[in-house]
Amino acid sequence: MRTAFFVDGYNLFYGLLAGTPYKWLNLESLLAHVALVENPQNSVVSIDYFTSSIKPELATLGRVSKEAQDTYIRALRATNVTVHFGRHQLQPAKAPRFVDRNTKASRQDKVDIWKLEEKETDVHIAISMYRTAWRQATLDRQTRIEQLVLVSSDTDMTPALKAIRADFPHIIVGVILPHRAGLNRPSPGSLKDHSHWLRRVITPEELFLHQFPERVATGKKPAFKPDYW
Repeated sequence: MRTAFFVDGYNLFYGLLAGTPYKWLNLESLLAHVALVENPQNSVVSIDYFTSSIKPELATLGRVSKEAQDTYIRALRATNVTVHFGRHQLQPAKAPRFVDRNTKASRQDKVDIWKLEEKETDVHIAISMYRTAWRQATLDRQTRIEQLVLVSSDTDMTPALKAIRADFPHIIVGVILPHRAGLNRPSPGSLKDHSHWLRRVITPEELFLHQFPERVATGKKPAFKPDYW
């Protein structure tokens, strides 16, 4: 079954990789593995990865964090992953003041904050999935993509999955939640309801087995695993 993957990079990083030694993830290898576990007939046709460029002034390690992201993007592209960039937007906002965990948030007690948001990613993923489904009607049976898989736990993607299921009933829709085993995170019901299958967790063993080598060959300068990873 010819399969196209659509990966929310921000969701993947903070849901699965942050705080682990597995950030140097060979995404193509991992997704091919999960696809085969789900169905031995699956084959990976394409992987689209959606992210936003780190703002060094807001990153914990500043420029080092940005350089690590850039290096990882080069490693992904070397394995035929297509990378799409959205943007981060930083603007002033107000939020309820935190007192302690026993005190509820109050709309009457707000403080000024800087609010950082990732923009355009959700819409870009949704449009890309829908357009991919739409294009298949013009292709012959042997080159047609038969399955779309979303790698995200963001329920904002629910309308897109619902529309694809309704408009293209011949296409299989899968969801891989970027959740680590043992964290006991709830499965988003709306994503489950509008997909044919859902993978709930990725195990530490799977992350360990699907890492890039320390040096990844690219068309130009090799990509080396960042030291602090």
